[in-house]
Amino acid sequence: MALESEDIRKTFGYFTALGGVTLKVKRGEFLALFGRNGAGKTTFLKIAATLVKPTQGRLRIEGIDVREQPEEARRRIGFLSHNTYLYRDLTPIENLRFFGRLYGVQDLDERIHSLIDRVGLQRRASDPVRSFSRGLHQRLGVARVMLHDPSLILLDEPYTGLDANAVDTLNQMLDEAISAGKTIILTTHDLEQGLRAASRAIIIDRGKIVFTGDARDPATRDAYSQYIRVGVTP
Repeated sequence: MALESEDIRKTFGYFTALGGVTLKVKRGEFLALFGRNGAGKTTFLKIAATLVKPTQGRLRIEGIDVREQPEEARRRIGFLSHNTYLYRDLTPIENLRFFGRLYGVQDLDERIHSLIDRVGLQRRASDPVRSFSRGLHQRLGVARVMLHDPSLILLDEPYTGLDANAVDTLNQMLDEAISAGKTIILTTHDLEQGLRAASRAIIIDRGKIVFTGDARDPATRDAYSQYIRVGVTP
């Protein structure tokens, strides 16, 4: 298994963000995670990325217990969220060099220039990130995620701010990652993008998994309409 969560719960004061999420994701699986705003998607991904500790429950990444070996688990993870974790006063090259050294990436300069070219930032490679639009931030964030060749890729709304060309580039990179045996968990509000290459779909509502099924099964679209477009009746 690439990821195993057992009864993951997370509370913030009196608010329950996750009410017991148990999930197994096989290696090489592409999982699309859907849910309305506040449903718990981002909280779950942050816990999966080891950035937030659960209030209760256990998490294993490729068999590694995150509580016992957090650093070893993080080396296997690439995570992109609304915060791209980029340093605004550094250039794309400087940002990627910093993160590459943290992960001990081999042939780092070659890897950096290859990724910058891939995400279409060649002409802005020496500009400070603070001058970038949201879309350019996102492009560079994708490069940062892929830099250390992670086996588990976690993407929280990765299409936000991307133009059509950048969306195509990201989809190509995800297709290549799956072909290379990587595992992907992606959240999005865009049903079509989410189901485009996914093998399985999950819907979270009010901190719990309420649906799981084959991404190509018509029942998945029906569940999306029920829980997200229409909403659950209290």
